[in-house]
Amino acid sequence: MICLGIEGTAHTFGMGIVDSAGRVLANPTKTYFPEKGGIHPREAAQFHAANAKLVLEEALRAARIEIEDIDLVAFSQGPGLGPVLRTTATAARALAVWLGVPIVGVNHCIAHIEIGRLTEAAKDPVTLYVSGGNTQVIAFDAGRYRVFGETIDIPVGNCLDVFAREVGRPHPGGPIVEKLAKAGKNYLPLPYVVKGMDLSFSGLLTEAIRKHREGANINDLCYSLQETAFAALVEVTERALAHTEKKELLLTGGVAANGRLREMLKLMAREQRAKFYVPPRELCGDQGAMIAWNGILAYKSGFRQSIKDTKVKQRWRTDEVEVTWRRS
Repeated sequence: MICLGIEGTAHTFGMGIVDSAGRVLANPTKTYFPEKGGIHPREAAQFHAANAKLVLEEALRAARIEIEDIDLVAFSQGPGLGPVLRTTATAARALAVWLGVPIVGVNHCIAHIEIGRLTEAAKDPVTLYVSGGNTQVIAFDAGRYRVFGETIDIPVGNCLDVFAREVGRPHPGGPIVEKLAKAGKNYLPLPYVVKGMDLSFSGLLTEAIRKHREGANINDLCYSLQETAFAALVEVTERALAHTEKKELLLTGGVAANGRLREMLKLMAREQRAKFYVPPRELCGDQGAMIAWNGILAYKSGFRQSIKDTKVKQRWRTDEVEVTWRRS
């Protein structure tokens, strides 16, 4: 079976082609970068619509197949930005109907987990999923992916992006903050907010911006922002590992590309005698291969959808999905 997976939940539009053996045959993406400010949902949707045909052609070329070789179409049904999700769903429906093949809507968050389990051969990890749109600590239990902790306001990736934007750096800001942080030497006190198993980053962001306006050194400020945010993530993840007694830790999502976060989690996992996994960088961020692979898993487990079932779910929670392809 060959599946075409279409990802479009935020600023990245991707089409991945994956076979039932888990081989990624193609995985091109196109990314919308706003001229100023953050992501404008309507502009992002227009960008994706304009580039869909180009990305599909690139995917087919890379996979060295014809479009008629596609057996299944999967797409990111949610969560995400409404206009972008609807554009993605429209493309998926059109292709599935034209080709006469089944269609499967995939939860974006769970797709990040499944591509990590595939590439790293992780069996049953606690997952820290961190991106511009989501921050969750997740583990599988009793037929679903349960959320053991999450942000109660803004995701950590959004915190980094907004801070960078407020100090005059372009989007996406996470990689820029990471680069500047490497030159930081002095820790500046910032709000550290962990509430039980949940996290808050809005106060951290506000205080970091205030300190910048007061003239704090930008390198020290980026260093302090990262250290504070990542320490909170590590604390909650460590607690989830201890509670679940699982022996694997998976890091995924766009912020998983950050070297400092990887370093801190790897150290914590070693202290907890857990194996630490992180997918290749090209599979950490949003892309179509993860959607395609999750679509194959769902379809092979017996999950079926009709076109009328493919309405997007903008606030589709991770723990609302019945995981039919896993028993343990």
